[in-house]
Amino acid sequence: MDTSESGTQSDTQTPDDATAAPPRSGWRRWAMDTRPLRIPAYRRLWTSTIVTSVGSQLTAVAVPKQIFDITGSSAWVGAASLAGLLPLIVFALWGGAVADTMDRRKLLLITNIGIGVTSLLFFVQAATGMKSVAALMVLLAMQQAFWGLNAPARTASIARLVPEAQLPAANALGSTVMQTGQVVGPLLAGALIPVIGLPELYLIDALALCVTVWAVYRLPALPPLAGATARRAGIREIAEGFRYISMHKVLLLSFLADIIAMVFGMPRALFPQLAAQTYASYGEGLALGLLFAAIPVGAVLGGLFSGTFSRARRHGWMVIGAVVGWGAAIAGFGLSRNLWVAVAFLAAAGVADMVSMVFRGAILLSAATDEMRGRMQGVFTVVVAGGPRLADVLHGTAGSVFGPRAAVAGGGLLVVVVMLALAAAVPALRRYRV
Repeated sequence: MDTSESGTQSDTQTPDDATAAPPRSGWRRWAMDTRPLRIPAYRRLWTSTIVTSVGSQLTAVAVPKQIFDITGSSAWVGAASLAGLLPLIVFALWGGAVADTMDRRKLLLITNIGIGVTSLLFFVQAATGMKSVAALMVLLAMQQAFWGLNAPARTASIARLVPEAQLPAANALGSTVMQTGQVVGPLLAGALIPVIGLPELYLIDALALCVTVWAVYRLPALPPLAGATARRAGIREIAEGFRYISMHKVLLLSFLADIIAMVFGMPRALFPQLAAQTYASYGEGLALGLLFAAIPVGAVLGGLFSGTFSRARRHGWMVIGAVVGWGAAIAGFGLSRNLWVAVAFLAAAGVADMVSMVFRGAILLSAATDEMRGRMQGVFTVVVAGGPRLADVLHGTAGSVFGPRAAVAGGGLLVVVVMLALAAAVPALRRYRV
């Protein structure tokens, strides 16, 4: 590893015998690297992610559906999304600092129980016929606050559970599950709502979280490492996290790479217009569903065949290549008039996004010391949540001015140009390897 930009393996608490594995032959060389699942603690954490990734999508579909049923207004649905964004940002940043000051297992237990209680309250308000948008927004804000506290601790814990060489594989496993949840969860919600109704959908999520709490309870204790300075989780600690990022170029560049890709190259705000205009001949409903599903499906495929890249050691070059590939695929999508060609380009973008997620996550876990990992993941959570929302504003505006296809293609090309310029100007990311 490039020790000038990274922490050391002594920061982790992992079984040494899990790193060695015989070379894989035949088709197994291409398939997902599942070595981290041989580690019981990581396997439990990963199992809990399976449950939450699908269950959370049930609620993510149910809340806007219920708000629209009450109000008949998409504007209220959008307002509810914004109501959850501020608590997510605030508590993700604070949660990162908290994750660096207390036992991460304990924090995961507290926050998962909090998310479960919130899901139960969603069930109660729906079952009693409350029909209050204000109550839904408050509950959504509570849920996002707990999730903001939970996410940094969950991801920061991975580096204490698996060897450093397996971090890309562990990230691929986790990211694949999350992307699969984004595909399966909404489909399952759409199938269940007409059959069992919204209240029961919330209840399923709440009950599923009991499995998550049990899995987290079985994790080993994850207190701050011996020798770490005792401190409180406040504004000063959050500010220290940002200073730490500014002092470590490879960390800063990993965040910038994601911002470049998402802000300039995430065109989802234009999917409805493209479905209604460019691809209307294929059927607006079919086109819209395919456009929204294509990127997650591509990401899942990338995860399933992550054995093709997860063992790469030049993590910096993998991030650069993935972001450039994302931009090129989005540009190709913008230039496509055939729906199936467009979907293929979006799926390719999803594969590139998976590669980027895997190696950006590995860099954040390996290049930061354990006492900073929580705060790095807090910032990462904010970037991942905020980038696509900024992209919605940017692409929506550009689409109105230049037309949707020109806005999408231009954004993709901008990703390629800016990422290559950044990589050329600042060599830290190019040089980073493990």
